[in-house]
Amino acid sequence: MAGKFQTALRLVYPPRCLCCGGMVESDFGLCTGCWRDTAFIGGLVCDLCGVPLPGTADAADTVHCDDCISIARPWARGRSALLYRDAARRMVLALKHGDRHDIVQPAAGWMIQAAQPILLPDLLFAPVPLHWTRMLRRRYNQAALLSTAIAARLGQSHCPDLLTRHRRTASLDKTSRDSRFATLASAISITTARRPIIAGRTVVLVDDVMTSGATLAACSEACLAAGAAQVFVLTLARVAKDA
Repeated sequence: MAGKFQTALRLVYPPRCLCCGGMVESDFGLCTGCWRDTAFIGGLVCDLCGVPLPGTADAADTVHCDDCISIARPWARGRSALLYRDAARRMVLALKHGDRHDIVQPAAGWMIQAAQPILLPDLLFAPVPLHWTRMLRRRYNQAALLSTAIAARLGQSHCPDLLTRHRRTASLDKTSRDSRFATLASAISITTARRPIIAGRTVVLVDDVMTSGATLAACSEACLAAGAAQVFVLTLARVAKDA
């Protein structure tokens, strides 16, 4: 009976590509064209932000990109699943602004795959927070949806309100790197009631996109100041200079 119901459901609602909406063979998949246009990150990557680097990957390699060499990162390690361009950019924006919650589970799977080299026992996953006014307007935090899905799949601890964005900041989309860091300084802190759970833990901060790293730096500094042993970062997409 269940099989017949699923068949009937597929006739009425055939599987659609996550990106373009074209028909595909299975639920939550990408069509051939969108798969080709989605820049999945693999091979040798920066150990701090996950951006791909030239060269051959080796288990012993710990390398950093130019940005992570020139900018002091307060977190210890990081990974990203996609380059922020083409189909990946469209999916990130659809998740962020278009109520496309169907993207969450496949995106979480891609992020877990990218995070394999940095996964440890007893991690504490937490999303980058939104200010309450932005949360009220958007109705959800896409970073929290991703972190919830990732932690559940891995059977790891999750704290959706570990961090608080107590000062609203203007959009950072078209601002310089220095402006981003200055704007976010002291804008994020640990939620007071959550301080007891962070001491001595490795925190994994989850966000949809890393651009300059200013938001992740502010979150990392707040976690370390509250007693976290170390901080890792995990993003769905990474903005690269050639993207």
